[in-house]
Amino acid sequence: MTDEVPTAALLPAIASRLKRDEHGLFAAIAQQHDTGEVLMLAWMDDEALRRTLTSGRVTYWSRSRQEYWTKGDTSGNVQILKAAALDCDGDAVLLKVDQSGGACHTGDRTCFDAGALPLGAAAEASGEGSAEVPTDASPGSPSAPRGPLGESAA
Repeated sequence: MTDEVPTAALLPAIASRLKRDEHGLFAAIAQQHDTGEVLMLAWMDDEALRRTLTSGRVTYWSRSRQEYWTKGDTSGNVQILKAAALDCDGDAVLLKVDQSGGACHTGDRTCFDAGALPLGAAAEASGEGSAEVPTDASPGSPSAPRGPLGESAA
């Protein structure tokens, strides 16, 4: 007999619906539960999803560090799970969370506030060098230039 306690598995009814990449991962999108604000995209495997669903604290898989990380353990910016749903293909999970502090590793509230991309004709390269991507440079705006920790540089 060993001292190891067997780890519980993700419910088969959930695991069977998941489509994973070649590394066993699927996308996880974190969204603020009460405003609909998209906060971040990260990666999960079955174990990260199981930990998230059973603990109520969101756990991801770090592709660079090759380890699990529970959001907020080092930054204090915790994500408390309010609801979870798989997409129609089973290759992404939507996590509706209550986010405390910034969700992005830069310290920003969301990872998607680095500036809007151009649309239409403005998105086409003219062939005469690279054009600047326009940003709204007003301080505090979602597309304002950012410093190294995500603070507004203006």
